[in-house]
Parts: sequence; structure tokens; C-alpha cells
Amino acid sequence: MIEDMKNKNVLVVGLARSGISAANLLSKLGGKVTVTDEKGEGELSENIRRLERGILLKLGGHDEVDIEEVDLAVISPGVVWNSPFLHKMRERGIRVISEVELAFQHMQLPFIAVTGTNGKTTTTTLTGKMLKRGGKRVFVGGNIGNPLCDGVLKGDKYELVLSEISTFQMEGIETFKPHISVLLNITPDHLDRHRDMEEYRELKKRVFINQDNNDYTVLNLDDVVTAGLSHEGKGKKVFFSRLRETENGVFVRGGKIIFKMDGRVEEVYPLDELKLIGVHNIENTLASVAVGMLCNVSVQCIRDAISGFRGLRHRMEFVREIQGVKFINDSKGTNVGATVKSLQSFNRPIILIAGGKDKGSDYHPMKGLIEERVKFLILIGDARKKIASLMNGFKNKIEADSLEKAVKEAFSRSKSGDVVLLSPACSSFDMFRDYEDRGEQFREIVESL
Repeated sequence: MIEDMKNKNVLVVGLARSGISAANLLSKLGGKVTVTDEKGEGELSENIRRLERGILLKLGGHDEVDIEEVDLAVISPGVVWNSPFLHKMRERGIRVISEVELAFQHMQLPFIAVTGTNGKTTTTTLTGKMLKRGGKRVFVGGNIGNPLCDGVLKGDKYELVLSEISTFQMEGIETFKPHISVLLNITPDHLDRHRDMEEYRELKKRVFINQDNNDYTVLNLDDVVTAGLSHEGKGKKVFFSRLRETENGVFVRGGKIIFKMDGRVEEVYPLDELKLIGVHNIENTLASVAVGMLCNVSVQCIRDAISGFRGLRHRMEFVREIQGVKFINDSKGTNVGATVKSLQSFNRPIILIAGGKDKGSDYHPMKGLIEERVKFLILIGDARKKIASLMNGFKNKIEADSLEKAVKEAFSRSKSGDVVLLSPACSSFDMFRDYEDRGEQFREIVESL
């Protein structure tokens, strides 16, 4: 049901990309729109210029906002759901929804939603390439860069919406109901913002919880948490697995990706021709194949999309080989689960550079793999002492006070056949602007060796 916004007093909280898009959409729909943000006008000048005329601004905090006049609040994913300001609005009975929910209510198209702790962007990007190769007019957005409200603003040029969805975006969901939902994996992450793993898991489930038996839920059978959700929700379950065969879904048999559904069996792609590095990228590819097949994209179009896809920057990205030593940039490995998968992906000695800003993570799942596979461990950032304490019995480790020193130490301790892997298991905000900045600096340092 499309909600009438005409003459409603709508408050948009947060003036980043999704906030700008939501505010402009609400204004176009006839709402009386006010935008508020903790940052001041100076910091947000570029974003302010992108707003439609007539939108009111309450910046530098929320003190000037009169919530008595607010009919609806739309929040950006960067806004903490349990903040005192949002809590006060909910106490007054004001509805608070996410930009994703707003877009869904006003975009009457089938949605595909991809979520998970790791692999969302890679899977969404590859899936988008498959759908476009298959001739689908698809809008790709959400957490991947284009706010979903942009899709509404661009009118009726699309037939399908492919969205990457984070837990932050699902905090404000009410009716959001994708036709195909994809849940890649659930491992501890963002526990500095979410109360505990139970809350985090419940938020991930929201991607499929409103589905009915005409919809599809694509689940990772190799992830213990997502596999455990196979009896929840009403959508038809489609599984993917690199370790076992399944009746309905995508799996690996004889070194090839196989799709099987309702008795139909298709051989899709040979694993040894994948351009992507890492076991998790096999899983991401299997998930993408499941969606492509469910959307009736031809096997040939799916093959063409996979063949042309070399992965994304900062995600198990091959940078350079020097004297037989491979340098891999996995700066997007911002949590323990991602680093575990990366460590599992090599059968050669690893020199691991890890550490950064701690997110309340438990690093124990990495311990055994480091002991088994890591030749030398170099720790950086705020979390280095915490990880070093966990690895107390592991002798081959040092701490470095900069990424440059870490890379140079790694190179000096390497020999032909080794891998130098940047996979931090932490966020980047202690030393870098973001994970991309960290990855670019890693690339530059490696190129200068």
C-alpha cells in the first residue's frame, strides 16, 4: 500500500546519501520535509546543495526540532536506532521507519534483497551483472551505494529492484517484503551497536520474515546460523552449498556449479575458471547463481556474467607478486568471520596483517587458523593488544605502529611461495578514513616495494 505523504510533516534524520534521497522523494510526494543532523552546515554544505528547494534544515544537533509537529520520521542507516532522540519520538507515538521501508512502500516492483555479515556487495554486484546480461531492467541499490529512494525518483524505467541490505537498514522495517531474499551468513559483527548476537540475528531475519509462500528465501547451508533458520519464514527455501548437495538450490559437484530445482538439473560453471579468490567468493557466486536462475536468466548469460567478473576492490584483491610472494588486499575483511574465510582460502604460508578499531569482537574463531596457517602475524591499530593477548602462545608475531611498517616487515619476513594478506578483522576508523582508504594505502605501499 502506497502511503499518502501529501501535507504530512516528515522528519528525515541524517543527511548522508540515503537521507538526501529520502528527503527529495518525500518533498516530491508533497510532504512538508525537515532534515536534521548532528553535523553542522559547514560539514554538510555539499549535501545541502543536493536537496530540493523548500526542505527545512535543523542542523548541528536535534535541539531545534519540534517533535510535536512530526507525523513520520525517516532515518538513515548511520543513525543509531536506540539513540535518545529516536527513543523520545517513539515514546510520543511517532512512527520511525528506514529509508529502505520508505522506498519499498513507493516502489511497486519485485524486490531482491541480499544481506549477510559478509559478501553482500560482491553477491549483489555479480547478481546485478547476471540480471542485466539476461536483459532485465534492474535498479541496483541500497547499502551498495545508490539509495533505494533514487529508484523511486527515477520513475518507471525499471522492472526489478536488487538491493543490498544491512542490519542498520532493517532496524526501521515494517512491511518490507522482497520476492527473493538472500541470507549469506551470520557471524558476530557490529556488537558495538547491537546489544548482542541474538539481536543481530533477529535483525538479519527481517529480510525474509514478511515473505509468503509465493516468495523465495535463499539460505547458505554451510553457515550454521543461516542453516538453522531453514524452518522459519513462509518463503520457499532455496539452499546453496559448496560442501554438500541439496534438493532445491545450487551446489558443487565434480568441480562444477550445479543448479537443481524441482527435478531440473543444470550444469552452470566450472569452479576452476572462477576469477575470484577465496572460499567465501565461491559461496557468493553460488548465491548469485540461485537468484539468476530463479529470475529465469539463461545459463549462458549467467556464465558470461561470471566469466567477466573479477571481484571488487579491497575484497581478496590480488595486488602484486614480488619475488614469488603474492600480496592480497582484503581490507573489506572488517570482522572476524571475514578474516576466517580469507585464512581458509590459501594452502600456502600466510603472513597476516590484522587489527584496527575493535567492534567488541571475539577473536577466538581466528586463533586455531592462525596457529595452523599463519607463518607470521603482524598486528596494527587499537585492537592489536587485544589480539596479541589472545595469541599469547603464538611466538611469530609483532606489533607495528603503521601500515607501512607492517607491510615492510611482512615483505622482509617472506619468501617465494608465501602470501602477504591484509585482512584486519576490524574496522578502519582508528587509523584511516574507511576500509577503502586502508586498502588504497596498502596497495600504494605494496606498489612502492
